[in-house]
Amino acid sequence: MIKYLLAVLICCSSIFYSYSQTQAFKIFDKEGNEVSFEMMAESAGQHELVFFGELHNNSIVHWLQLRLLKELHRQNRPVILAGEFFERDDQINIVEWFSGKMTDKTFESESKLWNNYLTDYKPLMLYAKNNSIPFFATNIPRKYASLVSREGLGSLESLGPDAKNYFPPLPIEVDKSLPGYVGMKDMMHGSGMNVDYMVEAQAVKDATMAYSLHGHLKGNTVLHINGSYHSNNYEGIVWYIQKDYPETSIMTINTVEQEDIQVLEEKSKNTADFIIVIPNDGPKSY
Repeated sequence: MIKYLLAVLICCSSIFYSYSQTQAFKIFDKEGNEVSFEMMAESAGQHELVFFGELHNNSIVHWLQLRLLKELHRQNRPVILAGEFFERDDQINIVEWFSGKMTDKTFESESKLWNNYLTDYKPLMLYAKNNSIPFFATNIPRKYASLVSREGLGSLESLGPDAKNYFPPLPIEVDKSLPGYVGMKDMMHGSGMNVDYMVEAQAVKDATMAYSLHGHLKGNTVLHINGSYHSNNYEGIVWYIQKDYPETSIMTINTVEQEDIQVLEEKSKNTADFIIVIPNDGPKSY
């Protein structure tokens, strides 16, 4: 009898393990309690600013972003889409494409697209375009971030007035004691690069994305798409928003990969209001 029960338990465990390994994702709150997508979406609709921190190449997460955008659109509160995946100097192309003055082909040839735009970001853009949801590019043009990585934040002072329209007014404050920036410096130690300049390049991206959102906060839910490292632990873009607009209601989402998605790992708890867990071997676009 004992051998029979043991065999049944082993069989049930195998079935459960097999089922758990075919689940595409799980969502947890910051304490590690499992929640539904619908609960996360309902919470998002109650905030002015929602940072959806992604792993750039994770296809499941991009599908969840589209689902969240659709759910927010279904709610009564006005919704705006914004994202790191377009730079601010592409905004005119986006406006012209959204208004029908530019074809898909022309828009995609004229704009600086990420290599997974067609598979991962275009569905978001098309849904926004087709449903009259405004989209705002928030990232600093890469040539200016690259300049900072080589010469530091002070190098932006030498640029002309037109260039300065694409990032916040100077000087830009950087708190290099923030754990995320400290961790970045530690990780790059011994690389041969100027780690202070690299942190400043990261910070100018964070500051620019925050600055790009300033005019769109009141009365809307802004869904902002960005790499998780730009909003994890309520640092990065969130730090700049809270510095300038401390009354803004903010919700953050982090994305992590785990071998076993059934329980949130301790290291990921409290990194965001909601944490999406994806299997390590989940589909990737590159």
